[in-house]
Amino acid sequence: MNQEISPTSYRFRLKDSLFGAQMLFVAFGALVLVPLLTGLDPNVALFTAGIGTLLFQWITGGKVPVFLASSFAFIAPIIYGVQTWGIPATLSGLAAAGGFYVLLSMFVSWRGTRVIARVFPPIVTGPVIMVIGLILSPVAVNMAMGKSGDGALVLVEGSTAIVLSMTALAVTLLASLFGKGVLRLIPILCGLVAGYVLSLVMGVVDFSKVAEAAWFSVPNFVRPEWNTSAVFYMIPVAIAPAIEHFGDVLAISSVTGKNYLDDPGIHRTLLGDGLATSLAAMLGGPPNTTYSEVTGAVALTRAFNPAIMTWASLTAIVLAFVGKVGALLQSVPVPVMGGIMLLLFGAIMVVGLNTLVRAGQDLLEPRNLVIVSLVVVFGIGGMSISIGAITLSGIGLAGMLGVLLNLILPQSKGIEDTGEAKGPAVPH
Repeated sequence: MNQEISPTSYRFRLKDSLFGAQMLFVAFGALVLVPLLTGLDPNVALFTAGIGTLLFQWITGGKVPVFLASSFAFIAPIIYGVQTWGIPATLSGLAAAGGFYVLLSMFVSWRGTRVIARVFPPIVTGPVIMVIGLILSPVAVNMAMGKSGDGALVLVEGSTAIVLSMTALAVTLLASLFGKGVLRLIPILCGLVAGYVLSLVMGVVDFSKVAEAAWFSVPNFVRPEWNTSAVFYMIPVAIAPAIEHFGDVLAISSVTGKNYLDDPGIHRTLLGDGLATSLAAMLGGPPNTTYSEVTGAVALTRAFNPAIMTWASLTAIVLAFVGKVGALLQSVPVPVMGGIMLLLFGAIMVVGLNTLVRAGQDLLEPRNLVIVSLVVVFGIGGMSISIGAITLSGIGLAGMLGVLLNLILPQSKGIEDTGEAKGPAVPH
């Protein structure tokens, strides 16, 4: 389908509903993968993606044709949070991360984007993104081998698990590298489907929960419970994806030919993203972010009408109340998800590395060496610091340390770290 509409027009028409369903299809694989990996409810993720996009549209005046859904940058932090504090406490940290977006949007509205680039330059965001990708890479390896995330339980026999995980990984890679048209936009969905079909052939899939699930079912909404440690852990995690939001907005601006940095303004898009993330956490869903897959689909179809994303949102909300959808998604075997995670976590690490490379600075220069090395080692090594009732560790500690070191360490003579507000986007 091909439909070219003025990027400034919002036209809500019934005939655009199929375009909306198509956009949701493009986002679907990535959208549901995050809750499946983190223990959250996929039906809730569908609902919060839909309601979050509608909220974003309302805040931005329905001017930006983007779809918001589950953020990949938070997968490792959510897994750690759920294991450490449980789901309700982790949700309080995610809600606070959305609040950080809101405060950042106010700061941008007050001082402009350049000051943000000075506080969060690539020398800080790059290693933080690397830590996000690497900190739980053992979980991906364990799942790819058919074990539980901590490696304590064997869920699928080893040789069978390797066949399934490597098939899912291979198909994802092939779709990403050689796929044409829409296929190139949905490599994760391709990998999930291929791995699932092979799992059916090998008799690994358990359909008992699918049979038990009702067709109509209210999503399993979960309310957050305040946990100070979870809040202080999650807020620094939001630094990288919040900054990369600028790059996402620039991408959709280049596709449509309209400068969304000025109208509705980057402060409004960031505010919409932040409130959508907090709303998702209040209901038990993963943080939201703008989806580059959907931006690619907009470029491919030339369907610039932002109302198409309204239809995508409504479709997601309707599917959220189909109980068998969530049960079917949860029947995906562990090795299939593990195979995709191998690529996903590695790709996030490479994005962080590329952020440093694009900054064009000497990483062996003493100041840069100190910041990058300490952020990475503190984050991956599991350093933990307690201040009263608050415990900082992992990604949260690494992010705060990076910001602090960047602010207090003097610039080397003749070297100025200007930073940039944009860069390679974090894979959702």
